Amino acid sequence: MTVKEEKEMKKFIGCFIVITLFMMLSACSNEVSVQQTRALPKASVDAGSQFGVDGNINIGTIDDWLGRDDVAYIDVRMLVDPGDYDKIGGDPVLSGTVEGFQVVPYPYLANLTGLPPEVAASQYSGSTLFTLTWDADGIIDTIQPNYEESEMIIKDLFPEDKAIFLMCGGGGYASFTRTLLIELGYDPEKLYNIGGFWQYNGNRKVHVKVSYGENNAKEYNALHRLNYRLIDFNQLNKKTSY
Repeated sequence: MTVKEEKEMKKFIGCFIVITLFMMLSACSNEVSVQQTRALPKASVDAGSQFGVDGNINIGTIDDWLGRDDVAYIDVRMLVDPGDYDKIGGDPVLSGTVEGFQVVPYPYLANLTGLPPEVAASQYSGSTLFTLTWDADGIIDTIQPNYEESEMIIKDLFPEDKAIFLMCGGGGYASFTRTLLIELGYDPEKLYNIGGFWQYNGNRKVHVKVSYGENNAKEYNALHRLNYRLIDFNQLNKKTSY
């Protein structure tokens, strides 16, 4: 091959690589565009679900609905839950989540009720934005804000102009959150309980539990990897009148 032919060949290969990369980027862009413009179905509770998980958008289909600008993705678990979820086959530590989800723990939003006895024995009982009471059928009867900023914080954390995808460990906290938001005036058709991360088998997992050292004998939970939304009750003003 002459020097001229070699130069022409290199030029051809370079152009081929550029065109291939352009086509790949265009394909990825089109995929994202289709995902963004695909209409969201209205939230529709699966009648057979114990916790009211959505029939269309749930932990089994969530990968198809990630990365949207019109959705707020919220994991409502605590970083380390004092409730003993190990006893019911769960994990009290938020040792993994799904890409794009922010963490806003439900137990900081309102007082808990209805948890399994094994969990309820040590459940979180500290400060909350709201205090709820329930009627004999377990329906929310009253909602009282505990702080002057309670409603403001809820509006910040759960934007009303977006659909809201709620996830927890097994589906319970997400159900509680959806019910609370509906009682606070949110549109039920834009609130999706997608279920529990413990059943997630998709490809967008954020690994929080890390193994390291010889033979990976050591491990810790890299909670700094999470997009955690802090509610600092020490910065809030107690509500004194209603």
